Amino acid sequence: MSQILITGGAGFLGSHLARLYINKGSHVTVLDDLSTGSKSNLVTISDHPNFEFIEADVRDPINVQADIIFNFACPASPVHYQHDPVKTMETNVLGMSNVLKLALANNSRVVQASTSEVYGDPHESPQTETYWGNVNPIGIRSCYDEGKRGAETLCYDYRRQHGLDIRVVRIFNTYGPNMAVNDGRVVSNFIVQALTSQKISLYGDGKQTRSFCYVQDLIEAIDSVANTSNEIESPINIGNPREMTIKELAETVTGLIGSDSVIEYLPLPADDPKQRQPDISRARDLLDWEPKISLEDGLKATIEYFKDKI
Repeated sequence: MSQILITGGAGFLGSHLARLYINKGSHVTVLDDLSTGSKSNLVTISDHPNFEFIEADVRDPINVQADIIFNFACPASPVHYQHDPVKTMETNVLGMSNVLKLALANNSRVVQASTSEVYGDPHESPQTETYWGNVNPIGIRSCYDEGKRGAETLCYDYRRQHGLDIRVVRIFNTYGPNMAVNDGRVVSNFIVQALTSQKISLYGDGKQTRSFCYVQDLIEAIDSVANTSNEIESPINIGNPREMTIKELAETVTGLIGSDSVIEYLPLPADDPKQRQPDISRARDLLDWEPKISLEDGLKATIEYFKDKI
């Protein structure tokens, strides 16, 4: 029986991974400090004999047996990661260091949840893995952007220096069930606002673009990254290449819900990227993967989830 450790496993993505590997027959240990994650995301597997939950901070040393470590321990929405930026940076870098030390002791494979934010406000689109990015190192998003970049650096230094099996996925905007009501990300914000007849908060002119991947597609890709026999020598983009403006997303959400919510235009936050679109050529070549679930179908499932939550 394989031993799986998921740091941040009570969060949005981590909880989906935990359920996947329980269903695969693995022993799954979730480590989470519950600062943004929730045990309610794990309720369907919490009593399973092969499941263990440890409430702990990834910034502290970890002592868990694991064949594969999925490091998902970091708040991913601006509202949460900017709330305590020092902790965010420490979670990214100190947490990564602790995960890699554990992997070295156990000869574990590591799958690191990096982010499209390593590209910053990009000067090329779509973004390929060879693009080095355009990131403000001292801005309000830097704790997350530069924290994830630093974590990637640690990963590849451990790979070069110690020969660890490191697999880094750069995750683009993802949505679906298990997002928190107060998540602060654009899809959850729009859905909750539309369902409760609030104004739709649109920052800037709404012409900035994003690409949205449904969580089921993303988890399938991450599972493939973790288990493929193909060599994953450098980061790999995981996301949906369908690009759309934020205003188009708002109109799609309100249309699916049948909401009469109106758009409220607000100032654009500092360093907010103008474009986000993944080039997923490497994922297609190495994993034979591409997203299958349409935005409309994914949004419908997510809307039903939030109806139950609120």
